[in-house]
Amino acid sequence: MSTAKKEVESLLKKLPEDCSLEDIQCHLYVIEKVHRGLEIADTKGTYSQEEVEASLSRWTAGQASNQR
Repeated sequence: MSTAKKEVESLLKKLPEDCSLEDIQCHLYVIEKVHRGLEIADTKGTYSQEEVEASLSRWTAGQASNQR
């Protein structure tokens, strides 16, 4: 994995010259969130498509019965 400084340098090269500090902050925020998500996926694992679909089906069925 590259260093934080190298990641920022790479980001700055990709952004347009007229980008604002807010644009840069937003991109850095997204990069950090992606890194955290990948770390969590590596340590805690992920769900398969089938597991998510089954869970969503149970949840939506429960929501439908609560509205009656």
